[in-house]
Parts: sequence; C-alpha cells; structure tokens
Amino acid sequence: MITVLAGGVGAAKFLRGLVDVVDPATVTVIGNTADDEEFLGLHVSPDLDTVVYTLADVVDPEAGWGIAGDTYTALEQAERLGEEVWFRLGDKDIATHLLRTRLLRGGQTLSQATSAIAAKFGVGCKLLPMTDDRVRTVVTTAGGEISFQEYFVHRRQQDEVRAIRFDGIDKARPAPGVIDSITQAGAVIIAPSNPLVSIGPILAVPGIRQALADTPATVAAISPIVGGRALKGPADRMLTSLHHEASATGVARLYADFLDLLVLDDEDAALADQVEALGVRAHVTGTIMRDAASRRALAEATLKAIS
Repeated sequence: MITVLAGGVGAAKFLRGLVDVVDPATVTVIGNTADDEEFLGLHVSPDLDTVVYTLADVVDPEAGWGIAGDTYTALEQAERLGEEVWFRLGDKDIATHLLRTRLLRGGQTLSQATSAIAAKFGVGCKLLPMTDDRVRTVVTTAGGEISFQEYFVHRRQQDEVRAIRFDGIDKARPAPGVIDSITQAGAVIIAPSNPLVSIGPILAVPGIRQALADTPATVAAISPIVGGRALKGPADRMLTSLHHEASATGVARLYADFLDLLVLDDEDAALADQVEALGVRAHVTGTIMRDAASRRALAEATLKAIS
C-alpha cells in the first residue's frame, strides 16, 4: 500500500501519474482540509475536490482545478442578488458542494462525505480528509489576520505572509484510517505541495507527524520548489517571508525529523549534498509535470528511488 499526503494542484497531478503506474486500489490519499471554507452556504473542500476531479479526468486542464467546460450561470445570478462571488464556483462544481453539504448536515462525517463523492466520480483510490474536525488556515499580513481563501483567492496572494496558524488544530483528531494508512504503508509519499499551508496542516494534526516518524515504511517527499521557485502558487514567497529557505534544501529541513528520501529536480542537482547532510537521501530526476508522460515518469522515478 502507498500512502500519499496531498495538497491541491501539484499533488493531484502527481497522483494522476501514480495511478497510471500502480493499481489505484493500493493508494490511500490523505488530503488537506484546512483550506475548506463555506461559500454561498455550501461546504467547499478545494484540495479534496481537485484530487477527485483530476483522478476522474474531469479537471479543467488550464486552471488545474474545477471542472473542464464548466459554466457559471448560478454564480452570475448570485451576484445579481448581491452575494459575494469572488470564489469562483462553476455550476457542475456547485453540485459537488451541494452533495457534500447535504451529507454533512444529515449527520455524516467529512470522511464519509468524501468517500461518497469519490465513489460517485469513479475514483479508485481511498481518499481520506486529514481530520473530520474543523481546522482552518489563518494567515497574518500587514493588515492583520485573514482566512487562507481571502489571502489566496480574493487578494490573489499579494500580501506578505508574516505568520500562519491553524485554527482548531489543538482539538483535531486524525480522521479514521489516517494513522493506520501511515503506519501500515509500504511507502509514504509527500506530494509536491506547499509545505507550509498544504502539507503543514496535515502534519499539525496531533499524531500524524509522529506516525510518520514511527512508520517502518520509507517516507519520501517530492520538492515543490525548483530552482528556488514554486512552480505554482506562493510557496517560495511564503518560505522566504517566514524565514525558511526557498529551495529543495529548505523543504528537506522542514521534513527532516521524519523524512528518508527527497526527490529533487535536475535543476537542483547541486543541492543533493546539502540534503544528504541533513540525513535525508537525495534522488535527482525531472520533477516538472507538463503532461501525462512526465507525470508517469515522476511517479516511476519516485517509486524506484523508494525501492
């Protein structure tokens, strides 16, 4: 069994390549839910949905999120009625959130609702939220604290991030199956996701980081930073503003207490010695996922390095 800790777009691309080279039934995905938010009265789980849509081959290939060819009639009408619509929800996408919200209000847990949604989309992996409890990422900027989605979507990541906290994390418990999926895995992979706000919340759920340190499985990570830059999103700027190094080495430091192997891009081959000085084995390969072939190649290279 392979367990993958996943954020959004980068993780979803890697997972798409992974299930092309292994049986999806052998893969368990632990998804970040600290980005979840309520919009128009609906519970939206952006990272979980991006994974589902990508694995179901319905994701918008340009954006990397949402459903390909979606329309926005409902959102346009909501705007006419005076609702805030800065978080773009397509008509087909809204149907997913309607189902999730109905299931949650009917007494199901987020784990149960996630499983039901994944099944309806024909996803062969087991998809688990990191927790069934409410956790939300809050970022501090010059203007004070704002929600992650306010920072990321509404303000388009323009603010310098001065601090990050995960509201509710102290009372959160790992969702059912999360700890077992780590301790009983044949391999654990940290997908190429923002280490601070995509993987960071998962690691902060009490018990998960320790399970990664204790598991007999090889724990590998794929660096989301290539040549000092994030391929998508603000990870490099966040790392710098929060006094971390925006590099593959910086990523290795954040995970060093449990990490066995870091996969880094050919462009960062010169950093391999720095990574290994941290007690983490380095494997250099192409990590940029431009198409199906490169996604499969990264998955194969990662599995080969693990074995």
